[in-house]
Amino acid sequence: MGARTLVVLRHAQAADPPGTPDAERPLTGRGERDARDAGAALRGEKVVPDLVLCSPALRTRQTTALVLDGLGESPPVAYERALWDNDAEGVLDLLRLTGEETGTLLVVGHNPSMHQIVLDLTGGRETYDGFPPGAFAVIDVASGWESLAEGSLRVLRRP
Repeated sequence: MGARTLVVLRHAQAADPPGTPDAERPLTGRGERDARDAGAALRGEKVVPDLVLCSPALRTRQTTALVLDGLGESPPVAYERALWDNDAEGVLDLLRLTGEETGTLLVVGHNPSMHQIVLDLTGGRETYDGFPPGAFAVIDVASGWESLAEGSLRVLRRP
């Protein structure tokens, strides 16, 4: 078992149209640009996910599609309800189920759990100022997924 890389990405900026259910909120134009830019930034860092776990909400699905477009890659994507309605510990439990064949995992979800995962895994000094829509953290994890508990922050990018 080698080192693992976890990419934690908060969905990009979403609109809040009146009468739209929260799960169906779309990205704004800025959100679309920020998501593509995040993909290009990951490409520049040579971070290519083997697997993507994505919340089923519209804004996370759109963010994922645009990030992968900007990255120029097409890894498998699994839509996980636990990323929509769970706290950070519940999300970490989901991540710990990842197969060991996955070297780099991209998780696309929502605050507060995405920010809290970065804080919990890295000690958080660099992210105390927040984790806005479209932000991502690349975390190097020395353990296997099943024992995911800490890592070191390699990249923090805010739009």
